[in-house]
Amino acid sequence: MVIGFLKEGNINISPIVPNNIPKLKSLFEQVLAEPGIAEGAYYQDTEFEDVVFQSRDEIIKTADVIVQINPNLSAEEYSSAKPTAIFIGQYAPFTDENISNELQRQGLNVFSLDMIPRTTLAQSMDVLSSMASIAGYQAVIDALNILPRYAPMMITAAGSIKPSKILILGAGVAGLQAVATARRMGAVVEVFDTRTAVKEEVESLGARFVEVEGATDDKAAGGYAVEQTEDYKARQAALIQEKAKTSDVIITTAQLRGRPAPTLISKETVEGMKLGSVIVDLAASTGGNCELTEDAGIVDHNGITIIGDSNLPNKMPQDASTLYSNNIVNFLKHIVKEGNIDLESDDEILSKSLISKKA
Repeated sequence: MVIGFLKEGNINISPIVPNNIPKLKSLFEQVLAEPGIAEGAYYQDTEFEDVVFQSRDEIIKTADVIVQINPNLSAEEYSSAKPTAIFIGQYAPFTDENISNELQRQGLNVFSLDMIPRTTLAQSMDVLSSMASIAGYQAVIDALNILPRYAPMMITAAGSIKPSKILILGAGVAGLQAVATARRMGAVVEVFDTRTAVKEEVESLGARFVEVEGATDDKAAGGYAVEQTEDYKARQAALIQEKAKTSDVIITTAQLRGRPAPTLISKETVEGMKLGSVIVDLAASTGGNCELTEDAGIVDHNGITIIGDSNLPNKMPQDASTLYSNNIVNFLKHIVKEGNIDLESDDEILSKSLISKKA
């Protein structure tokens, strides 16, 4: 089999890095890539030994497996591929069912990396977790770059400075990485999450877990939050508003799988925060956790800065590329058996990520 990697058009992250070429060569007869495939991640083509560089059109026409992080192929490009070609990328079928339906209509073999189950066995392939970890780290860095105050407590000859208070909403992968980063920076951290099961993890990182009793939890939700009752939402909003008043930074990470992100911070709450405070909303692309968030934008609302950014890993393209490429290689190692991919396999990882199959 021949595998081909397509260059990304809107991000600097690459699906392939030099260190992983030997692993790919152990699975495929030939590895193809577009020229400049990883230039956004600061890798030169000369670093990719044993990779054949070809045009986008040639790769689509000749590859048996075609990989792109955010697929942007046209209908004509899909039709120019081999009838048996397999496409791999982030197709986000749970946020747009039309994508899955259209792929099925075209009769394409498609694996969506978004749909790899979040199980212990699949951890090494979980691109969502890898990118969320980077986002959590970068969210703290971005917030502290804007915050007009120290993060740690500082004792100087001119007087003592209190540590900043950081409130993190959501203790998934991004939230926990944000906790660890904020604590390393010396901030006082409080964390809210509807899932009480994460309390121990939060406290082990040195943060205080803020709990509202009566939350609905769903262990089958794959790490995503689930819809709560109206009574719970009211008590949650009151507590968040109370905590927000004393917070210097709020980082929000809550998303509902297949639905708009829940609004956790109202305009009223923002207006009650201290001047100079910062909100980083990692759920911006699905509507945002803050009422005033603008996706891919920065809002200054009466002295409060609101950063809406769901693509923070793009600010760390080299490490993000390494992790993403590792995830893809681990996924390929799992599904490629003796030079073949069995699309009829009932393996959970394969079957759940296969969102479209040629009839």
